[in-house]
Amino acid sequence: MNQNGLQVFSEIGKLKKVLLHRPGEEIENLTPSLMNRLLFDDIPYLKIAREEHDAFADVFRKNGVEVCYLEDLISETLRDGNLKEAFIEEFVSEAGLKNRLRIEQVKDYYREFEDNKSMIDKMMSGIRREELQPSGLRSLSDLVDMDYPFIVDPMPNLYFTRDPFATVGNGITLNKMRTITRCRETIFAKYIFRFHPDYRHHDIPFWYDREMKNSIEGGDVLVLSEKVIAIGISERTDADAIELFARNVFSDGQPFETILAFDIPKSRAFMHLDTVFTMVDDQVFTIHPEIEGPLTVYSLRRTERKGEYKIEREYQTLETILSKYLEADSVKLIRCGGKKGIDAGREQWNDGSNTLAISPGEVIVYSRNHVTNRLLESEGIKLHEIPSSELSRGRGGPRCMSMPLFRERL
Repeated sequence: MNQNGLQVFSEIGKLKKVLLHRPGEEIENLTPSLMNRLLFDDIPYLKIAREEHDAFADVFRKNGVEVCYLEDLISETLRDGNLKEAFIEEFVSEAGLKNRLRIEQVKDYYREFEDNKSMIDKMMSGIRREELQPSGLRSLSDLVDMDYPFIVDPMPNLYFTRDPFATVGNGITLNKMRTITRCRETIFAKYIFRFHPDYRHHDIPFWYDREMKNSIEGGDVLVLSEKVIAIGISERTDADAIELFARNVFSDGQPFETILAFDIPKSRAFMHLDTVFTMVDDQVFTIHPEIEGPLTVYSLRRTERKGEYKIEREYQTLETILSKYLEADSVKLIRCGGKKGIDAGREQWNDGSNTLAISPGEVIVYSRNHVTNRLLESEGIKLHEIPSSELSRGRGGPRCMSMPLFRERL
């Protein structure tokens, strides 16, 4: 089977190819004073985080899934010298540097790396102030920023490969990230899906582009079937972005007919839709019980006129809405922790609802969410439990840490 293009028409079709990022030195550049700026609540221990991530990758390999790493794909993409130079220019232009001399110094610093992989690793890990002494005259901004420890910020959120883009059908949304801290992450996907040998000949459609005004992040995008996409209106994804995505995906010959927009509470605990709702089997979902009350669902249904759609608020229960659009007699919701309360709150914080299906009824989960895991097993779901004492400190689970590139169609 040719897996060089993109193909994701469900959340549960047998996974054949996935994109990961193995945590790197960027994790070592987290400090307590910088955690809020860099969107972390705690600091993972890199050695153990890597061991846990390697165990995660091994689950894929043992189940016939090709594992690609972000750092490898972008390194392979930049073998052309002109393309590499364009990438360096774009990356540095978005690194927040103000001093012209410092900008040129950082570009030269990246150019001096002997191989692309070492350069990419350094771009991801950041440049500490002591690593690069200023050249020429200091600017006022240099002097003002002397107490800030980085010249170029690290990118510790990169191991959550779900968010910078989302594979939908045969294309991607190249996302506009909500926070400045994560905006540079999407540059990697931009170059990979336009220029990497595996993708450049496929003319990958972009349903959304990082230059667009409103934010959308991949954790809010779930492909429920060949006809239905669910997207969260969340802390990180705007309603206006969903409408623009809808116009594009409904205009391009893809089979999708309906987008269900889930309006979820705007809070860190419910950061993306997939932190409270994922699909584990045919018509079977995990859900965090705390969102069921405040949840409002809107449908955007494609009309016969290209790119146009009709919006309605859906007033039924979530089970009824899902059954209606998935054309099922019924659906089952497996509640994180079983019900509202201590177990649900604790396991939600550690991504008990954030599962990743590698085939129908077979999912990867964090071992620490033992209450939810036993509930999943009681419903006949096969689990691959991975350790997560350090990975979970970033507030993201197996789905957050993976981006499917190719799934078999159901």
